Amino acid sequence: MLSRRGVRIKVMKMLYAMGRDESLNLKSAVAAYNSSVQATYDLYMLTMYAFTKICRVSTEDEENRKKKYIPSDIDKIFTAKLYENPIITYVDKSAYMSKKAEKLYFQNAVTADFVRKVYADFSKEDAYTEYIKSEDTLENHLNLLLELFRFCRKNEYFNDVLEESYINWIDDKSLVIGTVKKTLKALPTDLNIFEEHLPDPEIVDDFGKTLLELTCEEDDELLDYIKPVLENWDHERLAIIDMILIKMALIEFMNFKTIPVKVSLNEYVEISKIYSTPKSKEFVNGILDKLLKKLQADNKILKEGRGLVD
Repeated sequence: MLSRRGVRIKVMKMLYAMGRDESLNLKSAVAAYNSSVQATYDLYMLTMYAFTKICRVSTEDEENRKKKYIPSDIDKIFTAKLYENPIITYVDKSAYMSKKAEKLYFQNAVTADFVRKVYADFSKEDAYTEYIKSEDTLENHLNLLLELFRFCRKNEYFNDVLEESYINWIDDKSLVIGTVKKTLKALPTDLNIFEEHLPDPEIVDDFGKTLLELTCEEDDELLDYIKPVLENWDHERLAIIDMILIKMALIEFMNFKTIPVKVSLNEYVEISKIYSTPKSKEFVNGILDKLLKKLQADNKILKEGRGLVD
C-alpha cells in the first residue's frame, strides 16, 4: 500500500531523527524505518476492523427497534444490512483479520462505547435512512459504506481513537483512507485484498531501505558535491529538511537506474512543499537542477531504458 513517495517521506523522517539524536545509528534507524512501514499497514487493518465493528452495531439497532411498543415506519422495515451485506460480512469473518486483531489487541482500542457512539451519530444521517429503504444491491451497499467511511474520517472521536493507537495516523491518514476505499470496492470479489496491501519488498526494501542506507553512508561525499553549487548559501544555515531532501535526491539520481530523473526531482520538490519552509520549493528545485546538470556532465547518472535521463 505504500508508494515510493510514502517511503521517501519515511526515509526523510528517519534521517531527520538521526540528525537530532546522536544515539540513533544506522542500524537502529533501519529498524525504526521497518517498524514505521509495518505500523502503516497495521493502522490500515485497525481502521478496517473499527469500521466493521461500527457496522455490526446495526444488529443491536435492529433488535432494539423490534422491541419498540410503537415502531415508526422506518423501524418496521429496518434490517441490519449495514453489517449483513457481503462486503462487511467478509471482513468480519476473515480469519486473516481475526488473527491480526488478536495479535495487536485491536479490541482494546475499538471499545463497545466507541463503535456505538459513532454508529448512533451516523444513524441520524439522511443517507442511512435512504439506504434502509433501498434495494439490497451490491452497489447500494458499497455507496452507503463509502458514505459511512466519509462520515467516520470526519468524526473527531473516530480520529482520536486511531491517533491514540497509532501516532502515525496524522501522517498516514490519506494513504490509509485511499487503501480502505480500494478495499471496500474490491470486496467481496477479491478475497486476498488484505494480503495484497502488505508492504511491497521491492518498494520498501530494494528502494526505501537502500535509499536510507546510502544517504547515511555517503553523507560526506554528498555534502562535498552540494557545497560548490550553494554559492552564497552557508550549508549549515539551510533548512535541515531541505538538505536531507537534496542528499536523498542525489542518491536517487545516481543509484536507482529505473527511476527517471525528472520523477525523482519532482517528487523531492513536492515533499519539500509539504514538510519544509514556504521558500523550500524554489530552493530545492534550483539546487537539484544545478546538481543534476553537474552529475550529467560528470557521467554519474546511468539510467536504464528510454526517456529515463531527460
